[in-house]
Amino acid sequence: MTGRRRSILPRPSRTLRIRTACTAVAAGLSLLAGCGVLPGDPGASREPVTVMTFAPEDTQATNMPGMPAMAKAYARLAASQGGIDGHELRVITCNEQNTPQGAAGCARRAVKEDAVAVVGSYSQFGDAFMAPLEAAGIPFIGGYGISEAEFSSYLSYPVNGGQAALLAGNGEQLADACEKVSLVRPDSLAGDDLPALLNAGLARGKGEESADILAEDDATDYTEQALRARTRAAEPTWTTTVADGERPGCVTATLGDRTETFFDSFRRLPDDGRQVRISSVMGSVGQPLIDRTGGRNGPYEGAFITGWYPDAGDTRWDRMREVINDHAFGDNSVDPADAGVQTTWIAYTVLDKVIRALDSDRVTSGKISHALDQGVEVSTGGLTPPLRWGYEDMLGASGYPRIVNSSVMFQVVQDGRLTEQRKDFVDVGPTLMDAS
Repeated sequence: MTGRRRSILPRPSRTLRIRTACTAVAAGLSLLAGCGVLPGDPGASREPVTVMTFAPEDTQATNMPGMPAMAKAYARLAASQGGIDGHELRVITCNEQNTPQGAAGCARRAVKEDAVAVVGSYSQFGDAFMAPLEAAGIPFIGGYGISEAEFSSYLSYPVNGGQAALLAGNGEQLADACEKVSLVRPDSLAGDDLPALLNAGLARGKGEESADILAEDDATDYTEQALRARTRAAEPTWTTTVADGERPGCVTATLGDRTETFFDSFRRLPDDGRQVRISSVMGSVGQPLIDRTGGRNGPYEGAFITGWYPDAGDTRWDRMREVINDHAFGDNSVDPADAGVQTTWIAYTVLDKVIRALDSDRVTSGKISHALDQGVEVSTGGLTPPLRWGYEDMLGASGYPRIVNSSVMFQVVQDGRLTEQRKDFVDVGPTLMDAS
C-alpha cells in the first residue's frame, strides 16, 4: 500500500482510441497468435483483445513470476478454444522490477500496445502505475491488492480485499489464540498502515494492541528484529508447553519474500523460555515456502496464516490445475498453491466473463469498464463470493472504498500443509470500517 491516500475523482470523459484489427506487434509481446480468421469465427469480424499482466521478477525483494506465467497459460487456453467469444486473446507481460519507475514503465507500455485492460498484476507502487492507466482509460482488473490505489481508483476492479483485509483478518484470527502479538512489517510508506489494520482485528476480538517492529524489506538478517518481536510478544515461562487456560505470545511478519529470512533469523534465536507461535499472511507465507523449508518438520508447522482464498488442495481449484497442467508447459513458476497465480486466475476469469457479456465484435477499454461499473456479476466457482463492482457493492471504507470482496480464510499449517482453520469465509468488512 502506498503512503499517500488517493481520493475518488469523478470519472473523466474518454476519447475512444481507434484500433485496427491487426496491429504491428512489438518484439516484447510474450504471447501472440497471427492475425486472420479465428476458429469459430469464419467471418473474422471479431477483433483481437490485447491485455497486459505485470509483476516483479528477478529482484532483491518480492518476486511474482507466476503471475505473468499464469497469464500466458490462460492465453494458450483461450487459443485452444478459438479465443474468448471469438476474440483472440493477446497477452503482454512486463517486469515491474519492484520500483516506481518499473511500474510506471509497464503502465506506459500497456498504453503504447493498445491494451484494453491490465489484468492480474502486482505492484506496491499504485500511484506510479494507475496515473498512466487512468489517463488512457485502461481498467486495472484483479491486481494482487498490495497498493492503496487498487482500492481507490475509479478504474480499478479488485477481486480480493488486498493487504488491508489480510491484516485485519490476521488480527481477528490471532485475537482468539494469542495473549500478546508483535507485528514485524516493512519500515516504509507501504507498511505504515499495517499496524492499525492488525490492531482493529485484535480489538474486535478483545485482544491487546500489537507491538510494532519495523524492518527493512530487503535485509539479509533480522536477528535484532526477531529478538525484539519475541521479547514483546511473551514473557519467559521455562516450560515446554503452555499451561491450560494460558495463551502463548505470537509473532506475525508481513515482509513479502523477506518473511522467510525473518523467520530463519527467528528460529536461530537462543532459547530463553518464551512460548511463542508464529503467524503471517498469504503472500508472505504460502504452501511453496512451507514445502521448501521442510514441511511438517520446518519452522512453519503450527503457524497461523490468513489468506484470501480456500487452501490449495480444495477441489474448487481443480479447473485452474487442469489449465496449468495442459497449458503451462512445465513452467515451474506456475505453482497452483501460489497466491499470485491464484489471483491471476481469478482476474482472467473476470476478463473472460466481461468479454462474453459484451458480445461485441470490438472490445475496448471503455466497454469493459462500463460493463463492470454497471454490475456484471462474476462467479468464481466458490473461490470468492460472487463479484460485482457496482457502486452499491463497494465497502466504502476510507482508504479502501472500492473493496467489493472483504472476505478472508483462516488457515493453519498442520502436517506441513495449509489447512482451513474455519471452513467458511470470514467477512472482515466491519473491521476494515473500524480501522478507517
